This record gives sequence, C-alpha cells and structure tokens, in this order.
Amino acid sequence: MVKLSLHDIKGKEIGEISLKDNIFNTKINKYLVHQVVKRYLAGKRRGTASTKNRSEVRGGGAKPWRQKGTGRARAGTIRSPIWVGGGIVFGPTPRDYSFSLPKKMKTAALKSVLSNKAKNNEIIILEKLSLEKNKTKKMVEILENLKAFKKPLVIIGKEDKKIEQAIRNIKDAMVLPVSKINSYDLLNQGKIIFTKEALKQIEEVLA
Repeated sequence: MVKLSLHDIKGKEIGEISLKDNIFNTKINKYLVHQVVKRYLAGKRRGTASTKNRSEVRGGGAKPWRQKGTGRARAGTIRSPIWVGGGIVFGPTPRDYSFSLPKKMKTAALKSVLSNKAKNNEIIILEKLSLEKNKTKKMVEILENLKAFKKPLVIIGKEDKKIEQAIRNIKDAMVLPVSKINSYDLLNQGKIIFTKEALKQIEEVLA
C-alpha cells in the first residue's frame, strides 16, 4: 500500500495517509495512456481548414461557348477544377477530429497516470485548502511551502472561484475540480496537489 505524508498549507507534515493500491499502485499501461492523450488532443483540434468545390464557387452558371465548331475544347462551366478560379478537387473541409474511447479505457489510463505520479513522488496530499481572499500572493506562498512551484496542478473537491482566481496568474499552474481531471493535464503538469476531500472523491469514483 502506498503511504504519503499529509501536509498543512504551511508545508508541515501533520500525519500520514494511505492510498488505495487499485488506483495509485496499478500496472502502468503506456498504450492506454497514449490513446487517451491522443483523444484529448484530437478533441481540441478546431478542424477549420476549408476549400470550395465546384458546386460552391461563385459563377459558372452558363456554358462558356457552344459545344462544337469553335475549335476549342468543349467546356460546360468556367468553374471546372481545371480552370483558374474553379473549384478544388478533394480539398479540406471543416471536420471534427474527435473520437470516443470506452469508459474502462479512460479509467484505466487515469489509474496508470496516477500510479506513475505516485511512483515518482509527484503527489502531495493537503489537509485542506481554502482562501479568505483571491490573492495570488497567498497561493504562491502555499506552493512554495509545499515545494511544488514548477507547473503544479491543484485538484480540489469542487469548483472554488477564490482558488481559481488566486492561481490563474501563476505561470504554468493549474487548478481543477475532481469532476474535470484528465490524463493529459495530470501528465502535462509537474507535482499534483490533492486536497484530502478531492482524494476521497477520486477514490470513490475510480474504485
């Protein structure tokens, strides 16, 4: 069983907490993690590249000249793909790059990432996190006390505007409620700071 120290906002160890092996000590499946990260990034692609085919370009309603007798090649429209200003053949059109994965795959990938973070001592458990005011200075002080100032990800039980506003001016720092955690953000950030409340919720959801 994985055991980690429990800290207060001053960085002091105030106890010890045990993490569930079926979440924080599972076999790391790199393939599943790769698939989930690929899905996340594909979902963020805008897919706005666009061209017009011959039915969408303007003009070309009338036949440019008669079929026979002119000595020129026959033509039905000036918007043919072989004409300048004509439509594009097989050009890109706006598309949705996202794809779905089974829920079990996403859950297994999340467990793999959490297990990897625990293995590399990149998880910090915080007794409680609450701010009286949305002051970045106070949040910086807490992160420095926890020695987690490089790309930290703070995971809280539920959305908290004061914490979100206090952390958003800190470079590369993120805060997420439990309902929005994902494998990509866990991998992309440095140390992960869980509040005790958030940890309990994650263990309930992933159990």
